[in-house]
Amino acid sequence: MNIFKRVLGHLYFIYALILFLATMLVALIPALIALLFSEPQRAKIIHPTYRIWMSIFLPLVFIRVERKGTHHFKKGKNYVVIVNHNSLMDIPVSMPWIPGPNKTLAKVEMTKIPLFGVIYRAGSVLVNRKDSLSKQKSAKEMQEVLALGLHMTLYPEGTRNKSKEPLQNFHNGAFITAILAKKDIIPGILFHTKDILPIAPKLWAWPHKIRFEFLPAIDISNYDISKKNDLKRKAFEMMKNYIIENK
Repeated sequence: MNIFKRVLGHLYFIYALILFLATMLVALIPALIALLFSEPQRAKIIHPTYRIWMSIFLPLVFIRVERKGTHHFKKGKNYVVIVNHNSLMDIPVSMPWIPGPNKTLAKVEMTKIPLFGVIYRAGSVLVNRKDSLSKQKSAKEMQEVLALGLHMTLYPEGTRNKSKEPLQNFHNGAFITAILAKKDIIPGILFHTKDILPIAPKLWAWPHKIRFEFLPAIDISNYDISKKNDLKRKAFEMMKNYIIENK
């Protein structure tokens, strides 16, 4: 990377961060109101609110989101939506642009961030990954979210993909969740979020169009817990091959 682009990228990062914080105020009051309600009403307030917020913020930082495959979401059905994870951009982009109200599984530590913690809490099922009781509680809450007709958005890689591989190995949680809830899985692929906000250099960003593409639903009716690894393998190969063929 030449010095000119490096400097511009740092300036763009500061510009985008300021606008993120400023436009966050659009979502803050609705998020506080949403916390007064239980699900699914809370998610039905939060989803359009975050969509409006991102529809203001992203154009201001010269980013647009192009979606494909939303027809795979059938009316009257809800899904476990699994999304690849490359960047800190992934969650604020994916949650608003999934068709219909949804919740995501999120680290409880993030709720301690002033103001942003309120927004984070309102749209998430929270978990402390170091606490087994918290993990059990979040697993139960995810089943309740799905039973209420909301989508559950999960990132089966667990952490951001810092490798050069299309995907990291998947964890079991998303697939156990889908099997127990008897909900089909829709894979979602995010392209170019790592180009916008890479792991390195730090405090650096660059505008780019984001593609958010949904694949056909995976029917889980023939899977039980004993076949969770088969389901995980099927989803992994489906997503990996799509990324390789369409990047």
